[in-house]
Amino acid sequence: MSLIDTLPKPTQEGVVLDHAGITTLLPHRFPFLLVDRILEYQESGSIVGTKCVSFGEPWTQGHFPGEPVFPGVLQIEAIAQVGCILVMLSHPETVGKRPAFTGVDSCRFRRPVRPGDVLRIEVTEKSFRRGMGSLTGRILVDGKVACEAEIMAAMV
Repeated sequence: MSLIDTLPKPTQEGVVLDHAGITTLLPHRFPFLLVDRILEYQESGSIVGTKCVSFGEPWTQGHFPGEPVFPGVLQIEAIAQVGCILVMLSHPETVGKRPAFTGVDSCRFRRPVRPGDVLRIEVTEKSFRRGMGSLTGRILVDGKVACEAEIMAAMV
């Protein structure tokens, strides 16, 4: 039996993990939980998650007043959170450990992300050894790349 089989089952068809399954794996909670659903998971090392960007999120008041833009650092964090789920599902020995960023490379922001956008967060594992992972990720909005980066993390 794989780890994914032990997690709470989603209530919607076409969803691999919903809020209940995600919060079983990740320590993050509102307002810092930045993934709403996992739509796809491949044991070969890829995952797709989503986040619905809302006008009710705390950052909208100050980044920027009158013209809210989802902060780039939160986009990177969303990629990292989806990547952490990928690592935990692919490497069950990491469950219960906390992810810690060790690096971000080749980060590019291609277009602004605004409230009302639905982020499609795609992450692929490049390598994972002795608790250290290297991942590539990108965020798409309406099929267009908004952000892309390589991230490195340690499970501690």
